[in-house]
Amino acid sequence: MAVPVARPAGREAARAAALRFVVLLGVVSMFSDMTHEGARGITGPFLGMLGASALIVATVAGVGEFLGYALRFLFGSLADRTGMYWPITLVGYTIQMLAVPALALVGHWPAAALLIVTERSGRAMRNPPRDAMLAHATCGLGAGWVFGLREALDAAGAMIGPLIVAATVYVRGGYRLGFAVLIVPALLTLIVLLSAWRQYPRPHDLGAPERIPQAAGIPRVFWIYLGGMALVAAAYVDYPLAAYHFARSGAVPPAWIPILYAVAMAAEAAGALALGRLFDRIGLATVVWATAATAFFGPFIFLGNTVLVVLGMVLWGLGIAAQESVVKAAVTGMVGAERRASAYGLFDAGFGTAWMLGSVALGVLYNLSVYALVAFTVLLQLAALPVFAATRRAMPTEPVQGRSRGNFPGNRGDGTR
Repeated sequence: MAVPVARPAGREAARAAALRFVVLLGVVSMFSDMTHEGARGITGPFLGMLGASALIVATVAGVGEFLGYALRFLFGSLADRTGMYWPITLVGYTIQMLAVPALALVGHWPAAALLIVTERSGRAMRNPPRDAMLAHATCGLGAGWVFGLREALDAAGAMIGPLIVAATVYVRGGYRLGFAVLIVPALLTLIVLLSAWRQYPRPHDLGAPERIPQAAGIPRVFWIYLGGMALVAAAYVDYPLAAYHFARSGAVPPAWIPILYAVAMAAEAAGALALGRLFDRIGLATVVWATAATAFFGPFIFLGNTVLVVLGMVLWGLGIAAQESVVKAAVTGMVGAERRASAYGLFDAGFGTAWMLGSVALGVLYNLSVYALVAFTVLLQLAALPVFAATRRAMPTEPVQGRSRGNFPGNRGDGTR
């Protein structure tokens, strides 16, 4: 039986309730990422072992990411129309968590590709309603901190998962057992999720009255912002292609491949917390600086020695931290609560479409010239910077959900919209 969550009387009680909710969903994300990101570190070499080429690896990753983002618009709209945020979230997590350990059972790359795409589709189903529920906790905590904290816990799981898989592969010498052991965090994901649902059946009770005017449609600033993030998505190398390159080039020993992903996830965990706090102080400027700082991961990953590869993976992880924390925090401040799941889904659909097209292009470029791939990824990310600057100009103020954080660079600073 669900235990109703009473609206807290005092500010500190409200903050404590909101923080508990964020931590619970963060722990769900931690176990979830321990599962699917643990698998992600070896899916590229595993597909290669089953006979897939570099183009197939890149295409499978790109199609998976495309569906993992494009379907979010459908499920975000469904959640907003029906109000079934918790049921849709649970079904999505269940599909995703079952698909990962099932990879241990396949013997041909098409079957493995199907499970990889299925796992991404489950992720598409659960993310918009989960993020919409999470946004209710931003009152009094700050959108940057809420999404940054959840992403930090998420990234902690994404760091631990590849280490578990790496140890399994090293000791037992096979990718299949690496997938099989991930059944444990998969089940823990579902157990904690059900506990969170029981404790917080009505997450909107955590929120305060909205200060975002409700427009008839999605605001113009949202589309400008999406344009900039589409450039970043198209430029971003998916880890299976990077792992395929490491295995093919011999840049790092095979046992290091999942460890490098863990390094990136450690950078993501630390970066998400720092970027979240920074976002609550300087707003969208955080996205500009994060993109500029991480745009050069490509030369290090694909052209460097072992030391530079590690540095490149750190930069890559920081870029992922920005995409999964402050990028979501910015959308939270653009759209009101009753359309927020739809907005997250629409944003992710555009982001995922660009990711898929970019992944295919990167796979083709890798076969032609690694230098062309590097130029492509760097130049597209740099091209996003003026678009983000235009986004800041289109926002008279950069709202922080539920509280004022003072003046932001380039904004009016009078607390109005």
